[in-house]
Amino acid sequence: MEEPHTAGRARFTLVLGGARSGKSRHAQILAMATPPPWVYIATAQALDDEMAERIAKHKADRGNGWSTIEEPIELARAVAEAPAQAPLVIDCITFWLSNLMLGAHDVDSAVARFVRSLDERKAPTFVVSCEVGGGLVPETPLGRAFRDQAGLVNQHLAVSAHDVLFMVAGLAMPLKALP
Repeated sequence: MEEPHTAGRARFTLVLGGARSGKSRHAQILAMATPPPWVYIATAQALDDEMAERIAKHKADRGNGWSTIEEPIELARAVAEAPAQAPLVIDCITFWLSNLMLGAHDVDSAVARFVRSLDERKAPTFVVSCEVGGGLVPETPLGRAFRDQAGLVNQHLAVSAHDVLFMVAGLAMPLKALP
């Protein structure tokens, strides 16, 4: 993939990592280094009680100063409708991808629209995504398709990003940093 022209675009940072690696918290810390108000786009859906509790805890942990947009499918629209001057955290691309795949949406088209929506941002954007390719090969065809698609989406986002960080045990390892 060719490196896109990033000059003149608002800073876009991709924060990758495994489960409980600290990626969401780190993205929030980066956003909070800029003046509020901060906007958080959440892609997870509370389809059961345990997930509803996780979402509630995540929201409470963010604290004051954050507004939340919940959007499981139309991520490009949510980005376009978010205040252009407000720092934005999008969490998480792999939940969004799951929602798209399970709903039989056109993933390639949705990803292209999402990346284009990032070009319109005037304030820094921090995108959180899980790195799922380092584990076992999933047992099911759907699991393998998800793992493969997540890897491709992460590659596409990494090419478009100014900065890419990989989180391990709460520590950020820089993978890419453009001026």
